[in-house]
Amino acid sequence: KGGGRRLMMAKRKINSILPLVKSVGPWRDAASAAKRTLDVIAPASGDVIANVEMGTVEDVDKAVAVAKTQFPNWSSFTIKRRAQIMLKFHALVEANKDELVDLIVQENGKNRVEAAGDVAKGLETVEWACSMPQLAQGRHLTVSSGVTCHEIRDPVGVVASIVPFNFPFMVPFWTIPIALVAGNCVILKPSEKVPMTMSRAAEFLFKAGVPQGAFQMVQGDSEVASALCDHPDIAALTFVGSSRVADLVHARARNAGKKVIALGGAKNHLVSAPDRNLEMAASDIVASFAGCSGQRCMAASVLITIGEQPELVDLVVRKSASLKKGQEGGCVGPVIDEASRDKITRIITSAEADGAEVVLDGRSWASESGTWVGPTVLKLKPGMIDHEAIRTEIFGPVLCVIVAKDARQALEWENRDRHGNAACIYTQSGATADFFSRRFGAAMVGVNIGVPVPREPFSFGGMEGSASKYGEHDITGDGGMNFFTKVRKITTKWTTDPDAPPDAANFGGTM
Repeated sequence: KGGGRRLMMAKRKINSILPLVKSVGPWRDAASAAKRTLDVIAPASGDVIANVEMGTVEDVDKAVAVAKTQFPNWSSFTIKRRAQIMLKFHALVEANKDELVDLIVQENGKNRVEAAGDVAKGLETVEWACSMPQLAQGRHLTVSSGVTCHEIRDPVGVVASIVPFNFPFMVPFWTIPIALVAGNCVILKPSEKVPMTMSRAAEFLFKAGVPQGAFQMVQGDSEVASALCDHPDIAALTFVGSSRVADLVHARARNAGKKVIALGGAKNHLVSAPDRNLEMAASDIVASFAGCSGQRCMAASVLITIGEQPELVDLVVRKSASLKKGQEGGCVGPVIDEASRDKITRIITSAEADGAEVVLDGRSWASESGTWVGPTVLKLKPGMIDHEAIRTEIFGPVLCVIVAKDARQALEWENRDRHGNAACIYTQSGATADFFSRRFGAAMVGVNIGVPVPREPFSFGGMEGSASKYGEHDITGDGGMNFFTKVRKITTKWTTDPDAPPDAANFGGTM
């Protein structure tokens, strides 16, 4: 069905000259035609707005070869010099952010305020990376008489990042600035659904002073992703996407000997205690589940009320019903494509057929041009706690409401979720907040904050061993710096002190 729509739109645009979004690297001959392309479709209208070339295994091989050649040069820059380049990039993005916002609105569908937030959040990680000359300093200590130990951080080499469609600027810049300032050469595979934003951002990176080959992009689909996982000369790889694919990517790349962080999906639970602030909680719940059309891994999916709280549910429904369709600030934008829209409406219909009450129905938006789904609120019976609507990442503006008999049942239901990504407790009691914060199964916890994204310098990532994170590090902050570097521990002795007391733990030079 989706393929048919792409074909239909391509025929409608057959006489138009559409931009071709190409891979980026010294190996890419600008004059050569793409072997295979895909339509880039604006979610708000359904119009084809560009074509993106589909890269190949051979393209990945060429990009890696270039990166290996460039690595000795780029890694020889001091970390201060690389950070200065990133500062220049930050200034260029600030000066041209309206252009990037326009691209995000067009190809992703976000409203303008959300698109501006996408850019701002990406720049926060750039700012953190610019502080790495101070943060990456290794420890230095005299550990015994005449003996010192110190640490040196080295880049790991050629690294790759595979990123999703939902934040065309922010998610790529979770990894790019940290990896580059650390001295690595980066190969990015953007989402084929939103390639234009990063194509423009790449121009700013080069203008700021990143050498050709230190940063490259290979456009494409699963063929390119698989090649990046398998390539023996890529030392580390990051992935953000669904849990199913994150698990596959993690296993495949680890089998190829790589360091891997693969972030998966989420099913974030909000718990409302009876003493919550009604107005603050309701406004926050609506922003959490309907903001960015629910297409973010930190979006609320399930609201568990401790006991019946009809006044809260009614206020959430009223506020949600007042939201308008559109791409100006405060409006709900479209979802990314037909497949996403159809999945969302199918799960709503399935829940309704199985006994859920559709308190607010956004399926009527699905008949509009483009790919729209309006805010939807479902009330599920306690016996539906394992329903698909509760357990599956819907990735749309849908909130499932279910009533727990007490706090312990609410906690038990949240703990049953396998994703371990984010959770929130709404309360005015410090004791209640502490009880839930310490016992939630999620790694990122909010107290009266339904989108508890850790802001820099705190790092981003779900709970290890859950379906939201496959790997051993967070993807930003200290976690990202540790992932994109390797640490040498150097122990040195130049002289001995004959009067020093004996050190039984020092085996250097003794038997």
